[in-house]
Amino acid sequence: MSQNELFPTPSLKTNEKRAELAPASMEAWRNFSRTVFQEGALPEKTKQLIAIAVAHVTQCPYCIRSHTKQAINKGATQQEIMEAIWVASEMRAGAAVAHSALAIDEMGDDK
Repeated sequence: MSQNELFPTPSLKTNEKRAELAPASMEAWRNFSRTVFQEGALPEKTKQLIAIAVAHVTQCPYCIRSHTKQAINKGATQQEIMEAIWVASEMRAGAAVAHSALAIDEMGDDK
């Protein structure tokens, strides 16, 4: 299976289809996205670095590509982007360690 079959290339046609099928939801999504990434208490660059980290945890290839480009456009360096990815990696690994408490609890003291 090619990467294009697994992750189709984003296109205007796909976006138009989303808008056609659910116009109110698509407009709400666009407004929400614009609002979230506006300069505020956090600079736009920081928000894009957070998005890169989250995209790696959620494993969204489209988000990784999009937010990496946007972070670069907002002045992020390659080193900052890689550090954000490492933070995401630690958080994902940390969640696995933290959730081991469930298995330990299930095993109990007498097992």
